[in-house]
Amino acid sequence: MKHGFARSALVTLCTLPLITAGTQAMAQQLTHVPFANPRMVGVTLPTALSPELQQVVRAQGSTPVENPGGGVAFYAYRDDHPNLLPAPGSNVEASKTEPDKNTYLVLEDQHGADADYDYGRRFLYQGHEGPAALGTGYITRINLDADARHRVTVIATKEADGTTNLPVFDGSTWYPWSGRLLFTQEGNGTTTGGVWQATPDFPSKAVALLGVMGRGGFEGIQADSDGNLWIVEDIGGATPTGQTNARLPNSFIFRFVPKNRRDLTQGGKMQVLQVVSKANPGQPIRFQSASALTQDIKDLHAYGNVFDTRWVTIHDTAVQGFGVFNANQLAKDAGGTPFKRPENGMFRPGTHFREFYFTETGDTNATTVAAPDHGGFGAIQKLTQSSPSADGGKLALFFKGDLEHTAFDNLAFWDADRIAAVEDRGETLHTQGNALDSGWLLDARLDYSNASNSPVRIIAQGRDPSATIDAALLGSAGFINDGDNELTGIHVSDGDPDVNGILGAKLPRPFKDGWRVFYTQQHGDNVTYEIIRQHRARSRHDDENDDDDRW
Repeated sequence: MKHGFARSALVTLCTLPLITAGTQAMAQQLTHVPFANPRMVGVTLPTALSPELQQVVRAQGSTPVENPGGGVAFYAYRDDHPNLLPAPGSNVEASKTEPDKNTYLVLEDQHGADADYDYGRRFLYQGHEGPAALGTGYITRINLDADARHRVTVIATKEADGTTNLPVFDGSTWYPWSGRLLFTQEGNGTTTGGVWQATPDFPSKAVALLGVMGRGGFEGIQADSDGNLWIVEDIGGATPTGQTNARLPNSFIFRFVPKNRRDLTQGGKMQVLQVVSKANPGQPIRFQSASALTQDIKDLHAYGNVFDTRWVTIHDTAVQGFGVFNANQLAKDAGGTPFKRPENGMFRPGTHFREFYFTETGDTNATTVAAPDHGGFGAIQKLTQSSPSADGGKLALFFKGDLEHTAFDNLAFWDADRIAAVEDRGETLHTQGNALDSGWLLDARLDYSNASNSPVRIIAQGRDPSATIDAALLGSAGFINDGDNELTGIHVSDGDPDVNGILGAKLPRPFKDGWRVFYTQQHGDNVTYEIIRQHRARSRHDDENDDDDRW
């Protein structure tokens, strides 16, 4: 017989006072959280949200999976040690797997380990990022309509051959033309990294696409309306001699043009974005091994500069075949333009996939000599084209990071104009700035070279008890988990699996018409949250016809 399903969740409320954030229109809609949470030794802190918002736990690291096995017993803890927390006097605990980018889908007739259970229609998929020392990962599905027993399903730990372990994953997206989830591994380009496709139902059939898209430090991945895949790479560069904590730009923006959208295994063309230099007109901005402080890098991180761009093919399966290749190295050889650790990219809704925004995380160290003018604090770049398949376009800096707004990681469009971007500062920058990570709203209509315009903080991340313990153990011999919590996986979607439902095709409407917002607080307890609207009592001053479109 079919079981019913129930919802249960832990709700965390924000108790901050209502404080507005300057002159921006967005501040009238979501209230600015005035301060990031400080990083204090041995102190746990709750996450603070804009007062109009609250968050609900959808799964956490210790949530048991319904089908334990293959080294996985809990949602985000491996079963390599019986203790999920270290015993007194010990630093040994289970490895934490860091569920990363979220992908929400509304699907019919999905199955799980229990053949007699109705899993509902609403699902949140994640690949698991770490720890890299284990070398293997897996794919989970949070069954949002299910009861506690059936809440999390491990849909794959191995490739479809049944023997090859899946790698640790970072990015994910849905590719409707082939009906596959796509997962990326942030590797080194030589022996690790790449793209895997997986069917969404249980058990999932996962297949590597290494001979199609190659190896690289792939993280963000999104489809455009023509079926091309835009892949954002993150491989940290070396620090040149004498340039304190400034890392070389060493990562690229790729576009994959498939031969057959219904079957990505048939191959296609892998391309790299090339930006034309202003310092050396007509020449591409190329990888430089000698300096992280070149004029080109400075120009890329200066407001007002507009660069010509073009796409350069680095690999074509019709010519080079399906041998595994190093996409990062081929990008360098072809004169692709490197950036400072890009993490994720999104198309602006309503632009017909002609505007693409991507983050640069930067150096995540306040003492970098690349700050503020050479991208040391990160940035958000804007790429504009006449169409998603155009051969060239224009690139311009959208937002230049500073010590308060830095280390941008994942991003998502909150609505037609506002970008939700979350930080991954890391312990070093947390300590230097005495600030844990934040989530921001930025308005694509604003000019951020004007100092009167600034982002609105909607999340001031706290630190949960497990992360606080881990932060104290960080650096001790044999300890492999991370310390402070990290914001990641911000995701705004209505779950539409159709071709016309890909991210960027529709105007998002959070909390209305099926649109939902998720993010993951990595490390520590590894909690995946859904952000929902904070309901309030209506007053006599409220407009009776107000349907809360301002959200």
